[in-house]
Amino acid sequence: MPARPYHTGRSHRVPPSSRTTGAHRHAGSRGSNWHGIHLLRSGSIIDGVVSSAALGPDHLVLDLGAGPGTLTAPLAETGARVLAIEREAGFVARLHKRFGDCPNVRVVEADLRVVPLPRKAFQVVASIPYALSTGLFRRLLDPAQTAIDAADLVVEWGFAKRMTRRIPRDLETAWWGGRFELRIVRKIPTAAFSPAPAVDGAHLEVRRRPGMARRPVAGALHGVLAAAYRDPRRTTREVLATVVPKKRVNGLLSLASLPPTAAAGQIDVAQWADVARRIAADPTLPNPPLPRSLERGPSLNARRRW
Repeated sequence: MPARPYHTGRSHRVPPSSRTTGAHRHAGSRGSNWHGIHLLRSGSIIDGVVSSAALGPDHLVLDLGAGPGTLTAPLAETGARVLAIEREAGFVARLHKRFGDCPNVRVVEADLRVVPLPRKAFQVVASIPYALSTGLFRRLLDPAQTAIDAADLVVEWGFAKRMTRRIPRDLETAWWGGRFELRIVRKIPTAAFSPAPAVDGAHLEVRRRPGMARRPVAGALHGVLAAAYRDPRRTTREVLATVVPKKRVNGLLSLASLPPTAAAGQIDVAQWADVARRIAADPTLPNPPLPRSLERGPSLNARRRW
């Protein structure tokens, strides 16, 4: 079956009718709680999400939208340094009371959409508000030099399915998928939340792909992805000819085991990542520049260091 065509724009926007502003406010909830809060109540799922992160005392982890501390508590038990980030004053007060004597937990009263992100390597373990998922992924995964290494996230099922397509449908999600492996660990039924939302969730695992953190690799990846998504009907040979000298294309295709006449729209993101690593590893090949919008690091406040 042929792959569905690429799209070049940002296609995962939440309809205005389902946007919310508060942390933990999932779109599409049932009954009078449409704008309400949906907290994980399944101990097995909570344990699975936290254990998947494989945290220890040497790790820094962010619980984005911590609520009353449903995930914060088991995260603290791992010994990791935990930043519990929450914007709702009532929850913030509860977090301070609950974890005030816990030396490895810091409660941060802030909006997850704008809170400064760490400069040093960090992970995220969080139940993401469904309506904010795409925006949060842009904050965490867009910058070429983002410090995030891994994440274990509870997201909406449909969003998780879109993020884990073998061949992403647009350049933005291909950029994320080329640098990070995105995998659904399990489906989370509505009954696992209290109160239950209208749609199932998913435990989505995010892990940085080996060798993709270096800037030259990121530049090569964006260069080949941009060429591929500009016209997915072009062949792999034609795509690579826009990034490297034509006389080098066939050799690169052979090394990467890419069929030269295959349509770019049939090549999965892991294969493009392999091509990017090979381009960046060869000092005789030009290194495509990154767009300025992706050059920047995470949103930071120079006076705040995590």
